[in-house]
Amino acid sequence: MSDIFPRMSQPKNYAILTNNTSKIQDLVKKLLNNNSINELEALKNKTGLLFSRSEIERFMDEEERHDVKILTSDTKQSLKTMSSGEQKKALLNHLMNQKPDFLVLINPFDNLDVATQASLKERLSEISKSRILVQFASRLDDILPIITDFFKLNGTELEKYASPESFWEANNQKVQQFTGTIPAPINPIKEENTELVNFTNVSVSFDGRQVLKNINWSVKQGEFWQLIGPNGSGKTTMLSIITGDSHKGYGEDLTLFGQKKGSGESVWELKQKIGYFTPSVTDKFRGYHSLENMIISGLHDSIGLYVLPTETEKRLAGQWLKLLGLYDKRDTHFRELTRGEKRLVMTARAMVKHPPLLILDEPTSGLDDESAALFVALVNKIAKESDSAILFVSHRKEPNLEPQFVFKLQPSENGSTGGITAH
Repeated sequence: MSDIFPRMSQPKNYAILTNNTSKIQDLVKKLLNNNSINELEALKNKTGLLFSRSEIERFMDEEERHDVKILTSDTKQSLKTMSSGEQKKALLNHLMNQKPDFLVLINPFDNLDVATQASLKERLSEISKSRILVQFASRLDDILPIITDFFKLNGTELEKYASPESFWEANNQKVQQFTGTIPAPINPIKEENTELVNFTNVSVSFDGRQVLKNINWSVKQGEFWQLIGPNGSGKTTMLSIITGDSHKGYGEDLTLFGQKKGSGESVWELKQKIGYFTPSVTDKFRGYHSLENMIISGLHDSIGLYVLPTETEKRLAGQWLKLLGLYDKRDTHFRELTRGEKRLVMTARAMVKHPPLLILDEPTSGLDDESAALFVALVNKIAKESDSAILFVSHRKEPNLEPQFVFKLQPSENGSTGGITAH
């Protein structure tokens, strides 16, 4: 139905809260194939389209394989070079041009900065006046304000709530806690420099385009920082400079662990002092690794464990698994864990040597509220009970996260500037 002839009354709009058990794909398939679902009676005999990250990736694959531009036919820019926000805007325009009766939204605000989220929420709220929206959301904060009917998807079971009030009351999150203390390392890493990272007027350009402009920032031992900034503001660039994965720091006034960048430092020695986790790292562990071996592999910086572990190493892994509440699963294969459990194990793996600097890059992306809250509780605990400096990188400010400092990147035409803001 065209927007020229809006419906007489506000359509129903559905929110479906998901968690680690939710069989989202099964339900989405039913919705788009017009299979009758009693709880979603307003969708009967209507045509729906899918707004999701997987759809963007499908169009991106089509573009790369066959050089067919569908979402970006009106521009020379490829999907791959666009920010997450631009990609989602292009997909939404494409879907709306087809005039569907309803849209299925799968975590529409994932990987978007605050400003882009606000813009997309406004657009979707406007669309909801003439289209039915079915929003699958793993985070309560992401649920659109125009939702009329609330559900929760437990496995394949769709649970309907009698009222919005009953939904919010039932799903109000409690602050998660861990019992026990962070296990001590076997061989503590000695770091003589109080200052681990120092940027002094650092500027970085790519292909003539300035990304960072005069960045001044210092991270000292034991400090807990959150690094935030919009999509494309240079967060990834800063991380790659710190980890040694980018050469862009050469020639700049940049010091890492007391050594000037480009003064002959070993990238391997640099990485020995850094614990690093980003969700994409889990994709590298495709084998049948037990949880015990996963954590021990962090002591050897290997993807999988290829040496016989010592009793001391096994005991340390057991202590971490007990802290995480996963000791009974120590012989379980890593691939069998939930997404949230995998993130906890990978963080323990990054932290097992108590590195001077622990970097967590978008660690809660794609998690449900319960898993994200548990992850945040673990990070807060590590900050309080270890001497490791923590750098938590994210688009959103996680509820209950307790950084001492926040460094915010602010884009401009001449590159992003940075500054410390209040938490």
